[in-house]
Amino acid sequence: MTRDWIIPSWHGPSRVRAVFTTRNGGVSTGPAKSMDVGAAHATAADLAGAIGENRRRLRALLPSDPVWLSQVHGRETALVDGGNAPAMRESPPQADAAVTRTPGVVLTVRTADCLPVLLADREGSVLGVAHAGWRGLAGGVLDAAVAALRVPAHDIAAWIGPGIGAAAFEVGADVRTAYCDADARCAPHFTPLREGKWLADLAGLARQRLTALGVTDIAFDPSSCTFTDTDRFFSYRRDRRCGRMALAAWLDA
Repeated sequence: MTRDWIIPSWHGPSRVRAVFTTRNGGVSTGPAKSMDVGAAHATAADLAGAIGENRRRLRALLPSDPVWLSQVHGRETALVDGGNAPAMRESPPQADAAVTRTPGVVLTVRTADCLPVLLADREGSVLGVAHAGWRGLAGGVLDAAVAALRVPAHDIAAWIGPGIGAAAFEVGADVRTAYCDADARCAPHFTPLREGKWLADLAGLARQRLTALGVTDIAFDPSSCTFTDTDRFFSYRRDRRCGRMALAAWLDA
């Protein structure tokens, strides 16, 4: 079994633990081969089959069952603690970010081109994860997640995980307008491609937004592109039918 999952390389505190799965190391077949973690609301059939086995392989690395999110490309942020975590495991909240101060609570976001983002304060007292696609990012998902941490932004470290790269993310005028009309400083992150089309640097836009919020300690590997690296990553833009990867993160006791 090949399992080349990613441990974030960043300046976050050692108390924060995290892993990002790749498409390798699981048992799914077909377009979702092999480490598909499935949808937030996994069916009984899913859990009895390959997705269930894939989740068990991930669970073996975690201190508790993860809290999955019902992601809708919005900005809602779930506040998770020891009291409400069991209910959220049973019924994933509709949110695209989550924050916890409780050790052992595992937060997860699922991606397949969108950016998985990890946030924590330098003391390791609070942790956040976010699912940042272009809609959620334009809509303020990182703003909401940073605010929910309730610590000074300059005390936050961030990691931006693998997503679709700047050379592969073709977008139309609607995407460019959503960013540039709100903030003209976004314009350099759009490269003209042809009439009405641009290449968008999603990770660059995420870094710019975090910096504008006051977060300056941001780690990112620009060589990781989910669209072009077919062996390692799922990509919805590339394949349409594909699996989902997961960022799982928690605070050590």
